[in-house]
Amino acid sequence: MSDEISYLFYQSRTPRPFLEHGEGIYLFDETGKRYIDGSSGAMVSNIGHSNPRVLAKMKAQMDKATFGYRLHFRTHPSEDLAAKTVAMTPDGLDRVFFVSGGSEAVESAVKLARQYALTQGQGSRHRVISRFPSYHGCTFGALDLTGYDPLREPFAPMMQGMPKIAAPATYLDRDNLSEEERGLKYAELLREQILKEGPDNVLAFLMEPVGGASTGALVAPDSYYGRVREICDEFGVLLIYDEVMTGAGRTGKFLAAEHWGITPDIVAMSKGFGAGYAPLGAIVARARLVDPVLDAGGFLHGFTYAGNPLACSAGLAVLEEMEDQNLIENAARMGDVLMARLRTLMDRYSFIGDVRGKGLLTAFEFVADRTTMEPLPPELDAHARLVELAYERGLIIYSRRTRGGTAGDHFLIAPPLIITEAQIDEIMVILVDALDAFATEVGLPIAEAA
Repeated sequence: MSDEISYLFYQSRTPRPFLEHGEGIYLFDETGKRYIDGSSGAMVSNIGHSNPRVLAKMKAQMDKATFGYRLHFRTHPSEDLAAKTVAMTPDGLDRVFFVSGGSEAVESAVKLARQYALTQGQGSRHRVISRFPSYHGCTFGALDLTGYDPLREPFAPMMQGMPKIAAPATYLDRDNLSEEERGLKYAELLREQILKEGPDNVLAFLMEPVGGASTGALVAPDSYYGRVREICDEFGVLLIYDEVMTGAGRTGKFLAAEHWGITPDIVAMSKGFGAGYAPLGAIVARARLVDPVLDAGGFLHGFTYAGNPLACSAGLAVLEEMEDQNLIENAARMGDVLMARLRTLMDRYSFIGDVRGKGLLTAFEFVADRTTMEPLPPELDAHARLVELAYERGLIIYSRRTRGGTAGDHFLIAPPLIITEAQIDEIMVILVDALDAFATEVGLPIAEAA
């Protein structure tokens, strides 16, 4: 690790080595040490690192032009990527607006919803309901919709304060309801909040179909999704899916919405959409929303790099690689394998209270007591410590606080969609070693193998 002074600053002072190169699911530092990218970075590198076909297509575009402002030129990469995106999403989602990242995508989705409401003479609609916990981005608009206290609270006085309902964390419930009944119970919270806000004031409901960083791959009961769609339709509230993390094949479908046959009104995507090859994201929306906005004078929104030809050439190559290599199908198959492997950890570690997820977006959560689901003491800083122990051993995983950012510890395991069963076994060997080290360090029990 270099001792050079760095003039960069990020979230913390945690030391990290210099990255030398990436190959497939692996990353290598300057000393030659190999790391398994068990979280695809921040759930970004869906097709793995340094894919030669993607790099070749990017190089071909670089030889033509790296920038063409969207108000001056159409470009083939942006048009072709938009067409490919529409072809891969559910029927009815047929207009695309490109951005450079997830926060921009969420902001764009909400601003499109608001401008559509204005075209319909519904100027009172401005409240966007989201969930707690949740994560939707770090820009002010997206942060106001985020339910994660450490990130949001410092800036709360500077924001309007959008309403939240409880995320459907049914694994924590201790009642006599079935999972179907629990799903409906959580969905009805949306109806209650709409009535509380006043239906004429509610613009949209924003949700992650499978939870991301704030809830650790949380999947609601199947009954939840359809009932939420019905409630939105009842009150004319737009349904926005934040698929920044789940989109582009991560859950075993191109969009996670497809698992439940739901077509949102607007979808926000990023992360795996560009797969780390270029900053890229998009919103995909229904034409019935977009056309009135354009007819009324245009979408009052935009970013300098929206539709950048180099970024779009990368995105198009990524989607083509997904299709050519059947990576979405592989995510579904390998997701089943990974989930089965992770569930075996519960036999060895009584402090793992839940394993959950969809496709290759999986997570496990630490608890002090499986009966009550009480979290481990926050002072253990378990979510950070296990990440470090795994990193030392050459495995990269991703963690956050589960209960709104102040307590609880969950760990996302979300490797690139190219992963094989043998590579999942590699992950598990290192993960077990890191878990053993953590348990020994803090005095938690390890069960003997049967």
